[in-house]
Amino acid sequence: MYVIKKNKKGNWIIIKKGAKRATKVFDTKAQAIAYAELNYSNNYEIDDSIINLVPKKSRKKVLLGLLIVLLLVVVVFGVLYFTGIIKPYLPGFMVENDNNQNSNETDDNKETDDNETLKPIVSSDFQVHFLELGNYNAGDCTYIKAGDIDILIDAGSRESSVPVIKNYINQYCTDGILEYVIVTHADQDHIVGFTDQNSSNPGIFSSYEVEVIIDFAMTNKNTAVYNNYIALRDKEISQGAKHYTALDCINQTNGASKKFQLTEDIYFEVLNQEFYSNKSSDENNYSVCTLFNHNDEYFLFTGDLEEAGEESLVELNPNLPKVKLFKGGHHGSKTSSNECLLELIQPEIVCVCCCAGSSEYTKNTNNMFPTQDFINRISKYTDRIYVTTQVEFTIEIDEKTGEEYMKAVSSKFKSLNGNIVVTSNKDGVNVLCSNDNRVLKDTDWFNMDITLNGVTRKMRTWPSYGV
Repeated sequence: MYVIKKNKKGNWIIIKKGAKRATKVFDTKAQAIAYAELNYSNNYEIDDSIINLVPKKSRKKVLLGLLIVLLLVVVVFGVLYFTGIIKPYLPGFMVENDNNQNSNETDDNKETDDNETLKPIVSSDFQVHFLELGNYNAGDCTYIKAGDIDILIDAGSRESSVPVIKNYINQYCTDGILEYVIVTHADQDHIVGFTDQNSSNPGIFSSYEVEVIIDFAMTNKNTAVYNNYIALRDKEISQGAKHYTALDCINQTNGASKKFQLTEDIYFEVLNQEFYSNKSSDENNYSVCTLFNHNDEYFLFTGDLEEAGEESLVELNPNLPKVKLFKGGHHGSKTSSNECLLELIQPEIVCVCCCAGSSEYTKNTNNMFPTQDFINRISKYTDRIYVTTQVEFTIEIDEKTGEEYMKAVSSKFKSLNGNIVVTSNKDGVNVLCSNDNRVLKDTDWFNMDITLNGVTRKMRTWPSYGV
């Protein structure tokens, strides 16, 4: 049950009975009622003390006015809903399953900016948000809302991502507290958002109170970004945050646990893999792996774990369940999300944090994120693949080989699916995207014709054996 009431600052709030923090804050009572009608119909009440503030003589007029406002809201909502305008903004259980949806028409020439990353708040028992990061660089940042608990996994990809990440989180984290921060490994595209670039652009650790930090047990790094991360992490610890490495969690040492209960029906556990304690030449293999459980629906996060790490993960966790959601390993690279793991977890939904078609790491079109090899392997289990961002490109000549390749235009990044939100509640697990709800294989990017060295082809192809 939710309650509408006025707080000490004079704002109108919606708060769940027994909760300490407001779910939503509004300037007016009418806005609060309209929101409650939309999201908590037949499951909210208005605090009597607020109603009694209205003089008896004018109460009937006030109630009549509120009724008129509510009727107008219902009429406007009905028009927006049935014309399809508002559907992309609604929680997954209020719209058709994403497999049956076509996207709203988008302006392909419109670039992504900070404001485009913001969309109206969704409401669900358990939410996983895969964020766009405000540039054309690959990177990870996953925000999770579990009841009233706020969790952040990684904060990439570049300095310019910091305000984008904070603007998004602040829609949901209303008290400035992140109960858990999980940092998978020490690469820049996963940790730079935790660092301070300057006084006008403070990072996550300087902007939020963090209660528990879980991070990588080993690293090969000694970069300025890494050292900045360590300094600010340790400052957060000195201010009261608890800190555990993944190995602490596995061994249950230094006060750590392997399993963390978030709410009555939501918990996560840190999964064991050999590179928490063994050296690897590949930094990605140090990634912290976590499995979230909401009412026996499973959600798996493996950072940038590569094949050797995935083989170890499977060997040490042979009873890994089939998962509703898998965050595609290493941005959809050809070296992650291997068959050894996929055949065990058989994911239903796969979300990829990358800028599709970027030449940031390679001039080989097939190996640009998300790679053709990644798509081929995932296609055996699901076609529900979603990707955050894409980038425009020009055709250039490689000076070494004399061959044509796609060169990303770094300023021309834009939403593919956009911010991807996976919600889980009594109505099931659904996907809601801020830009385009189509699965990857149905998008314009995937089916785009490109001509390189006199040969025309599709950007990506769906294998004949794919589901």
